[in-house]
Amino acid sequence: MSRRLNRSSKFDQDGVDMTPMLDVVFILLIFFIVTAVFLDEKGVDFTQVKSNVPAGQTTSIISIVVDGENSISVEGRIVPISLVESEVQRHLVNRPGAAIDLRADETAKLQNIVTIKDNMARAGRTVKFETFTPSLLSAQRN
Repeated sequence: MSRRLNRSSKFDQDGVDMTPMLDVVFILLIFFIVTAVFLDEKGVDFTQVKSNVPAGQTTSIISIVVDGENSISVEGRIVPISLVESEVQRHLVNRPGAAIDLRADETAKLQNIVTIKDNMARAGRTVKFETFTPSLLSAQRN
């Protein structure tokens, strides 16, 4: 009898066979990799617009400025973000071929800049974008 007890205790020490569980884990891993959806995130295009104007010839520019306090001005007139498009349209009536220049303080909220750029893109207008620091702006004015 002692032999029977020794054999059964030997089988108890072997444990559970983990191979089927590993097979299931690898099959699930392959399933999730194959079925994963990769998002195509859309970014904001901040490339500069090339000018078609010959050298030496000037064009009319409509200036939109977003300052550090997120105040938006179109040609020096402060307007709420909801009226930027209509203000630009008002200036385009007098200057139909004018380029739009969007300048933003480095500390301005990105949401305002993106909203303005999206509104202009929806209206079919191209915008030249640049950032500035307040010290550079005051130096350019002097």
